[in-house]
Amino acid sequence: MTDLGAPLALPCGQVLPNRLMKSALSESLGTSAGAPTSRLGRLYDAWAGGGWGLVVTGNVMVDLRQRGEPGNVVVEDERHLDALSRWADGFAGSGTPLWMQVNHPGRQANALVGRSRPVAPSAVAAAVPVATRPRELSESEIRDVVERYARTAAVAEAAGFDGVQVHAAHGYLVTQFLSPLANRRTDAWGGDPERRRRFLLEVVRSIRERVSPRFAVGVKLNSADFQRGGFDETESRDVVAALAAEGIDLIEVSGGTYESPVMFGPDTRRESTRAREAYFLEYAAGVRAAAGAVPLAATGGFRSRSAMDEAVTSGDCDVVGLGRPASVFPHVARSLLEEGLERVELPTVRVERGRRAVGRVTTLHTVDSALDLSWHTDQLHRLGAGRAPDLARPWWRTAVSAALRNGPGAFVPQRG
Repeated sequence: MTDLGAPLALPCGQVLPNRLMKSALSESLGTSAGAPTSRLGRLYDAWAGGGWGLVVTGNVMVDLRQRGEPGNVVVEDERHLDALSRWADGFAGSGTPLWMQVNHPGRQANALVGRSRPVAPSAVAAAVPVATRPRELSESEIRDVVERYARTAAVAEAAGFDGVQVHAAHGYLVTQFLSPLANRRTDAWGGDPERRRRFLLEVVRSIRERVSPRFAVGVKLNSADFQRGGFDETESRDVVAALAAEGIDLIEVSGGTYESPVMFGPDTRRESTRAREAYFLEYAAGVRAAAGAVPLAATGGFRSRSAMDEAVTSGDCDVVGLGRPASVFPHVARSLLEEGLERVELPTVRVERGRRAVGRVTTLHTVDSALDLSWHTDQLHRLGAGRAPDLARPWWRTAVSAALRNGPGAFVPQRG
């Protein structure tokens, strides 16, 4: 029987020392030119000693003109190689692999930050406030983006990172290619499920061609986008099978988009599902056969050691991902595995309710979702500044910092 502390050998030969993964969190600690800062390095120093089996960075963009948020790190070439190497150096000798999450926001790009119109498979805007209608990518531009992913991965390896994770979830560009709602193309990049998944497979293949065999390549994939007529679990299962045929090293399952952020707002899951805590564990178990020898990670909702243990020992997933808990307790993996911690308790971040809030439940849930994410981003910034997390930080301080950091889109739920 496999337990949470058991090592995991990946197909590339890399070995994770245990089954706890610090999943990607958007740090927003890069310079305006896209370089990592000393504060980002200090933040990751905290995780390097945290007892994790794997640490995945927040989304690193492949195009300086197309960024999701202010402060995104961008890797287009080797211009920031020294700073990237210092970032990775913090994990040298730690025993924990460090993977760079690589991403293109597509239509979810912040036009003010990149100073360019967002691009996408089709000129279809996301159904969220302040969304910009994107420009449709040409054939040559699609091939350029594919090459950008490969170039970013090659620079990551040169800098000392142990792998990359392609972000194919949460409504970003790869997700847009996969979705029949966002991808209205009828050429070789859209029109049916096989052509819609071509972009992701080309990205994976191009990366594999540019990196060494022991450099890990993973994918974060939506189980579904939870929209009528959108990318569903049947198509997602076929994508998992296609990725397994490419021989990737780890598939992390997630779900939802900015338009339908399933992990936020009221919990509508069945009681039996809530008892298992994880949002996407049932999906992970359901695609186990399709994944073949590729390990699966499930992220989202885990809080108790018993639920994490059960997820791994049952074989439903191979790796348990923790996101927001890591922003408050950077050593939570060590606490769970070595110090007897049974449950991770996090504060509830929400706008104070009054009588006049009745009838505005949907709006308040949207605001609360954005505040919760921004509150945890504030904790990342405190760690990056060498300060301890502030569990008593009030919601209104986070509202102010989020507005200063992200401008008009501050209260749209986003995920890195």
